[in-house]
Amino acid sequence: MDMMGNKKRRGVNFKGLLKRNWLLIATVISVLLGISLGVVVREYASLSNLDKQYFGFPGEILMRMLKLVILPLIISSMITGVAALDSEVSGKIGLRAVVYYFSTTIIAVVLGIILVMTIKPGVSQTAENIDRAGTTPNVTTVDTLLDLLRNMFPENLVQACFQQYKTKRQELEPPKVSANTTTTTIPPLTTTVMAVVENITKDYKIVGAYSDGINVLGLIVFCVAFGLVIGKMGEKGRILLEFFDALNEATMKLVQIIMCYMPIGILFLIAAKIIEVEDWEIFKKMGLYMVTVLSGLAIHATICLPLIFFVIVRKNPYTFTLGMAQALVTALMISSSSATLPVTFRCAEENNRIDKRITRFVLPVGATINMDGTALYEAVAAIFIAQLNDYTLDVGQIVTISITATVASIGAAGVPNAGLVTMVIVLTAVGLPASDVTLIVAVDWLLDRFRTMINVLGDAYGAGIVQKLSKRELERMDLTSDVDVANPFALETTLDDEECEKKSYVNGGFTVDKTDAISFTETSQF
Repeated sequence: MDMMGNKKRRGVNFKGLLKRNWLLIATVISVLLGISLGVVVREYASLSNLDKQYFGFPGEILMRMLKLVILPLIISSMITGVAALDSEVSGKIGLRAVVYYFSTTIIAVVLGIILVMTIKPGVSQTAENIDRAGTTPNVTTVDTLLDLLRNMFPENLVQACFQQYKTKRQELEPPKVSANTTTTTIPPLTTTVMAVVENITKDYKIVGAYSDGINVLGLIVFCVAFGLVIGKMGEKGRILLEFFDALNEATMKLVQIIMCYMPIGILFLIAAKIIEVEDWEIFKKMGLYMVTVLSGLAIHATICLPLIFFVIVRKNPYTFTLGMAQALVTALMISSSSATLPVTFRCAEENNRIDKRITRFVLPVGATINMDGTALYEAVAAIFIAQLNDYTLDVGQIVTISITATVASIGAAGVPNAGLVTMVIVLTAVGLPASDVTLIVAVDWLLDRFRTMINVLGDAYGAGIVQKLSKRELERMDLTSDVDVANPFALETTLDDEECEKKSYVNGGFTVDKTDAISFTETSQF
């Protein structure tokens, strides 16, 4: 009888496992099928460029659907997340998150530099042996950093939803030298004047332009300010808060529907990418460079981040990572931390039981500024290009690379291939030719997927760590005894003694039963 009972229990456990993780299992199978389909079609069918685009159409639909929900998700989650906390608590949480982001980014950069200086992937070959691809982005360090600040304060909120500011330089015509000057002077002086005219310094004026893409940074700054104001308004702000909370819930319902389509979209997304790649030989030439980047990302993801998480939270970091598996696979396939944000929210809140007040505040900010993988990649790539050019870097230049890679990674928006633009800044900072960025473009599409996955993992660990560090503040907010007019999120005490066990409190617009809160604490990861 015991054996029969055990078999039945195992069957139930297996069914439960499949039911809970069917989407993750389906996504992993679709990745494997996508790789197989791509290889088969590439080998046995000769598709035109137009046919290749038609082939990848189901994958394009997935990308469009995920990008569709980014805007309402960021706006609703940031506003409700910040409004749920008073200004002092949100300031502390924000500070902890930023300190974590900077710390992990610096660790990633240092790790990348150590690996590239040890393995020396660029010493055994020269730049002439590697085929160049793409074009060099035309950017300057000062303009890029100023654009970062400009985008934080968009002049038009509606425009910020689909465009971001990008500086363009326009060359000014040099001032004309009058003819009288040259004719009335003696011959030696005439020569001097002409030499000065030829060596005149080029002057530019800044022409404002806008490029397509959501200005996530500007929206986050606005939503934080708006959320703080709503939190201070008390009862008057409750209607707005409930609206944004309902918007957030509706958006997450949409995300659940989109995720059902995800395995099909990912299958064609990965198959189309394999068919598109023309030169697979470049992977042999760049093999050592790719091994350096990937090993750095692997060490950071499996040792550095879990160690920080374990030291602070005192929980198993690999169980936490397993809870984020769906988000990590999605990031690997679609190569955009912003587009992965809806899935990251779902995994963090449902699988890892992270407080919604933390995820709604920390994850959108993390997807924008926390770029561990990108920083590591930029540090490795810069030193790799220096080795290719037989350019010896001193300690000062290595420090410059580490600082620039850290700052530039924050400036890299959470969109595909933004790392190449900031890569130019890192190369320019140490006097390396910016045109050499074209050497690494051919393999960037693959490395971009892996570094995006590390970026998303870093964001998730950050949310878990910030929740642990902010535990006291969150508990104090939950156990506030009176409803304060200025703080509509306080514990309600208007119920009778018999109903005492069923007291509810409003948590950032989410009404939660106190009994649920107790069971939640017991099952929580933290």
